[in-house]
Amino acid sequence: MKDEIDFGTMEVSTLFRKLLIPTVLGMIFSAIFIITDGIFVGKGIGSDALAAVNITAPLFLVNTGIGLMFGIGASVVASIHLSHGKVKVARINVTQAVVVSSLLVIAYTLFILLNAEKVALWLGSSPRLLPLAIEYMHWFVPFLAFSTLLSSGMFFLRLDGSPNYAMVCNVIPALINIGLDYYFIFELGWGMFGAALATSLGYIVGALMILVYLFQPRHELHFCKIKWSMKSLRLTIRNVGYMCRLGASSFLCEAAIATMMFAGNYVFIRYLGEDGVAAYSIACYFFPIVFMVYNAVAQSAQPILSYNYGVGHRDRVRAAFRLALITVVSCGLLVFILTLLFAHPITEMFISSEYPAHHIAAEGLPLFASGFVFFGINIVSIGYFQSVERDRPAMAVTLLRGFVLVLICFAVLPLCWGVPGIWLAVPVSELLTFLFVLTIYCRGIQKTH
Repeated sequence: MKDEIDFGTMEVSTLFRKLLIPTVLGMIFSAIFIITDGIFVGKGIGSDALAAVNITAPLFLVNTGIGLMFGIGASVVASIHLSHGKVKVARINVTQAVVVSSLLVIAYTLFILLNAEKVALWLGSSPRLLPLAIEYMHWFVPFLAFSTLLSSGMFFLRLDGSPNYAMVCNVIPALINIGLDYYFIFELGWGMFGAALATSLGYIVGALMILVYLFQPRHELHFCKIKWSMKSLRLTIRNVGYMCRLGASSFLCEAAIATMMFAGNYVFIRYLGEDGVAAYSIACYFFPIVFMVYNAVAQSAQPILSYNYGVGHRDRVRAAFRLALITVVSCGLLVFILTLLFAHPITEMFISSEYPAHHIAAEGLPLFASGFVFFGINIVSIGYFQSVERDRPAMAVTLLRGFVLVLICFAVLPLCWGVPGIWLAVPVSELLTFLFVLTIYCRGIQKTH
């Protein structure tokens, strides 16, 4: 399982490539996981089903955000401890992160299940979509803890020098989901229940693979016994608080996507009804996928940045950050061009042309994709600030792009430009955030001179 990786001495470009390739491949399979789910739901159940899944999507994103928050927070802390030779402390950090995040998500799950109808209505469901949304929630929400563990576990495996096994933990759940999605929806005709169950079973298998790895003492990073004394509990609270502080921006990035979906669903249903939400759901399938690729780049750079920051190798920190930026800008340009050229075929994958939502989506997707370059720079910048323990600028950028600006743009741009303004709300908010990030960089350069 272990790969030959040395964060302190290996050439940065080689190290970045060794981490990036399996991480991106794993994320691509996770993206296929999401896309396939959308295609099977849209083609096998219908336009309303696709809209209903989009209504419930913020619940999943908040859950993933919790996993990323604990994953990156514990990984940054553990990276720095490993760079100082404190292996046992790093193990404790990983154990604390998994236990506390699991307990938190179980409480979150119980709240949703006890208030399913109210939650669906609060998320913007119309009466027509409500039964489909509730059915999907009842068979997906109970398994959220497995999804959380899969999200956080990726960081620990990569930090332990096993990015290839981390990739496999993404690939196998994706393949399971694809196969079961087809079988449950098209062969058995199980509808929303089948779509939710296929996704849940994929996450369960991936989470169990993470647990198998972390329970093996032969790995440098593995679970250790938890002490239950008052002193240990106080230390756990302190450690978890610091991890959450460092990883809060990752949680907020996921919550920001949830906010984007939440606000967009409300605006689209107001201007274009359920067909507008169905069209927007296609964009909402793409946005998390692009985010996953950008996140893969940030996650690949994170252990390099944190480890070398811990030992004071600032030139290696800068080199890793530069490689991450070049990668996301290239990816953003490529995705925008492909969306511009193939908007209609992409839409056809999800919804047949006889649905009114097809035309709405085909017209709007290129506008929506115009902000992907700025989105990538913003995500990698947040990851950089987290990795070098600069939680304040990371938090500021996250709050600005994910909540303040996107809500303002959703409120104002449709009034100015109508339906195109709705599609441009997210790109404009990412552009304005990029300008803010640029000012942070310029101020940092001025201080060093």
